[in-house]
Amino acid sequence: MILDSAFYLFSTKGFYETKISEIAEHAGIAKGTVYLYFSSKEELFKEITRRNFNVFLIELTDELSKTDSFENKLNIIAKHHLTYFYSMRNHTRIFFQGLNNDPEFMQLMFEHIENYVNLVSEILDVESIIEAKLHAKAFIGILENYKMDILFSKDFTMEDLSQRVSFAVKLFMNGYNNKE
Repeated sequence: MILDSAFYLFSTKGFYETKISEIAEHAGIAKGTVYLYFSSKEELFKEITRRNFNVFLIELTDELSKTDSFENKLNIIAKHHLTYFYSMRNHTRIFFQGLNNDPEFMQLMFEHIENYVNLVSEILDVESIIEAKLHAKAFIGILENYKMDILFSKDFTMEDLSQRVSFAVKLFMNGYNNKE
């Protein structure tokens, strides 16, 4: 309840604008109860981030296990990545208020990115793609750019998302082709 309430308030009001007392009230608990579990608002933010990262990778891994096709795996990665941010498009503040001066938070971010790149890289390794890690970073980079379309365009649709998934996979698999 605490994590869900904090996520909602951080992502709608903003991290700095949200008070622990507001999180407690939203969760229906006493303010002191929040401090039983989290020593500070920053610790709470880090735990929300950790939870979201874990869920993202667990769900992606689960989806990837359902197919052996390389192209299907790329489609799953792209769709999962972009659908995650599409589902969060009304909570964009949470993505831009990280604790950039906190070494522990930055380490958490680095570890998530590394885990995500490694997961994609393993799929590319199976296909004997040379420099799989660099290719994984490039593929994720394409998706990260499309993420910004989702987060900043109020009229972004699921059709737009599907178009970008398809384009990213085709670009990655076939390279640039000006004839299509």
